[in-house]
Amino acid sequence: MNLTNMSNNKTLLDRSLQSVWHPCTQMKQHETYPLIPIQRGDGVWLYDADGKQYLDAVSSWWVNLFGHNNLRIKDAIKQQLDTLEHVMLAGFTHEPVVALSEKLSALTGLGHAFYGSDGASATEIALKMSFHYWRNIGKTGKTRFISLQNSYHGETMGSLGVTDVAIFKDTYAPLLIQSAQVPSPDYRMAEAGESAQDFALRCAAQLEEYLAQHHVELAAFIIEPLVQCAAGMGMYHPVYLTKAREICSKYDVHLIADEIAVGFGRTGTMFACEQADIRPDFICLSKGITGGYLPLSTVLTTNDIYQAFYHDSTVRGFLHSHSYTGNPLACSAALATLEIFETDDVVYNNREKSARIMDKMQVLTDVPLQHLRHQGMIFAFDVVTGNTQFSKQCYQAGIEHGLLLRPIGNTVYFMPPYTITDTEIDFMISTTHGAVKASL
Repeated sequence: MNLTNMSNNKTLLDRSLQSVWHPCTQMKQHETYPLIPIQRGDGVWLYDADGKQYLDAVSSWWVNLFGHNNLRIKDAIKQQLDTLEHVMLAGFTHEPVVALSEKLSALTGLGHAFYGSDGASATEIALKMSFHYWRNIGKTGKTRFISLQNSYHGETMGSLGVTDVAIFKDTYAPLLIQSAQVPSPDYRMAEAGESAQDFALRCAAQLEEYLAQHHVELAAFIIEPLVQCAAGMGMYHPVYLTKAREICSKYDVHLIADEIAVGFGRTGTMFACEQADIRPDFICLSKGITGGYLPLSTVLTTNDIYQAFYHDSTVRGFLHSHSYTGNPLACSAALATLEIFETDDVVYNNREKSARIMDKMQVLTDVPLQHLRHQGMIFAFDVVTGNTQFSKQCYQAGIEHGLLLRPIGNTVYFMPPYTITDTEIDFMISTTHGAVKASL
């Protein structure tokens, strides 16, 4: 290792620890697990300051769809930068935000996109819109929300209020809106011999039982379609979505589809809701929307909901705002991302790639695992081990051998960029095999 690089890296790491509060991290752990100084990215690879490469098997927190340093997305941002970097969207508009809204409307069957900067903001927007809608039409008692057990919807106050992951939520419980959770259709919790479909139908029956009793006070049911990602990639049968749509319509409760992590091809269709042939009342989008290049989120809804805000009275309008709402650079990145889907037949090609990955993952069967599973381009398995430090040690073992994994508890998962090649898939799986075995 070059001594100058060693010195520069140490200086950068020291500076980061002295100045940056890193997310989702107990900072003291960096005494044992050092930060990695990433200098550049290319395709599925990240390169540190010494030139060591790491395969990004988690798409940098599930955002990167078409690889780092993607020329088509970069060029779109550069072209936009030459004309307009930003203008406030209150009282103004611009071509990229209009074009993106039109494309998203055509893809989702919903309209009037409202923009934020991240997934939690999208959740916040949808919750506020739902509550405000009922207020605007005179049903002021509909103020509460429900979500699935083990759900995750973000960490702002509203989104955390409908999240059900204790480590994120418990500390802030006194500050949060109160919500209820209904049983999750995550197939790992089914009884022995019970099919995924039957278990999903049983959970849907419990959802209906709850709505029958409480619908008068419920504004919305928010759900992660098909995969509860932060719950350890909990996957379930699409019939649950079909039934949830029917039940919410029957009892006059909004259905909010949180497709922040699962949208844009991750589950095998452009949006997960397509697999149940349903249209939610709201859809929340972020993460992959810009291919992982710039922060952006959006919420689309029905025209009926939009019309309930359209009025002479200002207070009946939706007055939520973000300084960078509909940023032209981010919208241009999103348009380039959607163009790649259109021209490269991404969803179809991903289905073939997904089948190859699952076939190659059979090499893992000599590991003590349960529930080897996938949904589109999301792959996961649960490791049976008594090692309470499994996730940290597996992460570190992967890093030592050039692979970025981020296990959730005992769940190891892959959510790689769609550009991953067969050779890179082989490396990802074989290195994971070794990392898991070393961490049991």
